[in-house]
Amino acid sequence: MKRIVLATRNEAKSAELQRMLADLPLEVRTLRDYPQVPPLPEEGESYEANARSKALAVARWLNEVALADDSGLEVDYLEGQPGARSARFLGNDATDEDRNREILRRLQGVPPENRTARYRAVVAVAFPDGRVYTFDGTCEGAIALEPRGTGGFGYDPIFYLPELDRTVAELSPQEKDLISHRGQAVRKAREFLLTRLRERRDP
Repeated sequence: MKRIVLATRNEAKSAELQRMLADLPLEVRTLRDYPQVPPLPEEGESYEANARSKALAVARWLNEVALADDSGLEVDYLEGQPGARSARFLGNDATDEDRNREILRRLQGVPPENRTARYRAVVAVAFPDGRVYTFDGTCEGAIALEPRGTGGFGYDPIFYLPELDRTVAELSPQEKDLISHRGQAVRKAREFLLTRLRERRDP
């Protein structure tokens, strides 16, 4: 295991994952390095199903260890929506701004105590032989009354953290990595990978 391939073409997500894996003794690549890889499947009804399918597809296609993430926003007032369909919410042509605007529209007039929500993520590490390991993370919060901040991506401008009185988009990258759902899941995956690397080096 000399390298790991991030199973994503999302530049913002790639940058976030690369930042969190930077100290691994592995070369970290993304699908931008492999234009021959076809569009990845993301048709599952759960984060785990989507993460597993993407990681396994890349691992088998490239004969490399692959890491995929699937994550989403769960709004309690909307009965958990958009959930595992967060990236496809409103269709493939919708922008982050479109999706955030629609969430706010659906919660218009809903008081703060009923705007609870969470970010949830599953990270999958797949090997070419078909083995897949998954790791999860959750970040509790609420939906803000309006977008705030310019950092992050996706639903970050409307995901409010009451204990910090800031949205995720108002956090520094380092602050976000420390508390985010993806940060929690990636740290678990990172420890797994380090253990595997140590085992291979031990006599």
